[in-house]
Amino acid sequence: MAMFILAVAAPAFGAANTIVLDGSTTVGPLAKSFAAYFTKKYGVKVMVSESGSGNGAKGLINGSCDIATLSRAMKPRELSAAKAKGINPVQHIVALDGIAMVVHPGNPVKNLTKDQIAAIYTGRFTNWKEVGGPNAKIVVIQRESNSGTQEAFKELVMGKTAQISKAAETQASNGAIKNRVASTRSAIGFLGLGFVDRSVKPVAVNGVLPSVATVKSGSYPVSRPLYFYTAGQPTGTLKKFVDLPKTVDGKRIVSELGFVVK
Repeated sequence: MAMFILAVAAPAFGAANTIVLDGSTTVGPLAKSFAAYFTKKYGVKVMVSESGSGNGAKGLINGSCDIATLSRAMKPRELSAAKAKGINPVQHIVALDGIAMVVHPGNPVKNLTKDQIAAIYTGRFTNWKEVGGPNAKIVVIQRESNSGTQEAFKELVMGKTAQISKAAETQASNGAIKNRVASTRSAIGFLGLGFVDRSVKPVAVNGVLPSVATVKSGSYPVSRPLYFYTAGQPTGTLKKFVDLPKTVDGKRIVSELGFVVK
């Protein structure tokens, strides 16, 4: 579990001395950049962990974090568990994100349909030649089950009932998937848009490439919001932090990290 901590003297306002965030590795860069900005501007200690969306939701329910960072909406069972403890999770959209399908830069495939991607991930297609590529076995890369990006990918591409092939390789973070795809000529994986760089090649989905513009317009078919969740409506220092994505500086941070301003 990665942790990022910024600590300075007592806060300039509010009752809280520390803000604790936990959850998504996709939201992690945003959370850490917001934390750095907030600490510098307001002198508030901020702690950011990236243990996965599922663990972020658990942390909010158990009271071990002030903000759960999720790359998918809280599930009905999580909301029920929170309600049973007298907690009312409140959703705050931080930014929009596209889940980019990525391959090795040497792979000539430029476009896949959602049906083709689903066929690859269920194991129905196992060779790149079945989707117009070279005669090479497809190395399928997925995220761990606790990942919000994994949940969003399955919902947006696979459908709720389809199962990912047991032959798929699991990686623990966006960065790990990117490194695996970058070093494996026949691999395919998926990343949050902000993690895509020249080491991998994004492919179009249904003819649309993932980009800030296509996510913002809604034309890219594998897009989702990114969230902060708080236990009830935030007040004081916590509200100031949660509202940061709505400010001019917050929107600048979102854009600089390659995500999409809501």
